[in-house]
Amino acid sequence: MKLTFAGLDIGGTKCAATIGRSIGDKIELIDKISFPTPPEPEAAIERLGTELELLLKGHPAEKARLTAIGISCGGPLDSGRGLILSPPNLPEWDRIDVVSPFKRRFGVPVGLQNDANACALAEWKWGAGRGTRNMVFLTFGTGMGAGLILDGRLYAGTNDNAGEVGHVRLAEDGPAGYGKAGSFEGFCSGAGIARLAQRVAAERLEAGGKLPSFYRGECDSITTKDVAEAARQGDPDAVRIFREVGRMLGRGAAMLIDILNPQRIVIGSIYGRQQELLQPVMMEELRKEALGGSLAACAIVPAGLGEQVGDYAALSVAGNLVAGQ
Repeated sequence: MKLTFAGLDIGGTKCAATIGRSIGDKIELIDKISFPTPPEPEAAIERLGTELELLLKGHPAEKARLTAIGISCGGPLDSGRGLILSPPNLPEWDRIDVVSPFKRRFGVPVGLQNDANACALAEWKWGAGRGTRNMVFLTFGTGMGAGLILDGRLYAGTNDNAGEVGHVRLAEDGPAGYGKAGSFEGFCSGAGIARLAQRVAAERLEAGGKLPSFYRGECDSITTKDVAEAARQGDPDAVRIFREVGRMLGRGAAMLIDILNPQRIVIGSIYGRQQELLQPVMMEELRKEALGGSLAACAIVPAGLGEQVGDYAALSVAGNLVAGQ
């Protein structure tokens, strides 16, 4: 049976509306539009509704089959009541009800999930997590968060805070993430990798030593991409940085494997792009840190939906409503 889902993604810099067609256990992305996030929540909600109406108008068959709408947004939020609770990248969105306006406008079920949970659902339904009952999705992008599929269901926790693995401290010292030095996000995120590289470059400048090849005249401008390119070319500082990141990724993954005993850990964004730099060191650390039997039962893979996982994330929230989960 063909079902049409709509997805709405709300981000700090941009929003997107997507429609997709679900047939069995597959999804086809039909159309998408994105735009800069308006400064006022009410304006953003109105614009998302208007853009979704235009998308559906351009696809009359999908409009007739519209079954559910999913919304993906960074946390904190209250998925049960459909409220966004002033996320760091959307500080003006304080207790904003994003579910009711779309229910009234489109007359179909509407659900809300944080972006890590939404990506976990997408990978579980249509990506690298298909066929599993216990799966962890790690974002590993600008930040580090997790979405948990446990015993065949999304697990969001008591108040939607399950999966905040980026906050866990992995070392006494290290780059800060979630405001905590040495945290999982501090080491394993785009911002964290850049900070590690900036620290190395600043130390070299202060000591008057040889500068790493990823330094292009200003410490603050160093990016994860710069460091990865330098590591591929054999720059020793860049290689050491990625070894440290891979080691901490293994340490964090070992914790998840020991506690949750998943069948699969799916890692998004940076891991997919830099797998050859990260995987060997990650596996080396996992073999030291994780329980052998649990590690043997768990495959660790890049996101099957690749760079498009975000496009499918909100659609998966809609699909989850139809599945009754």
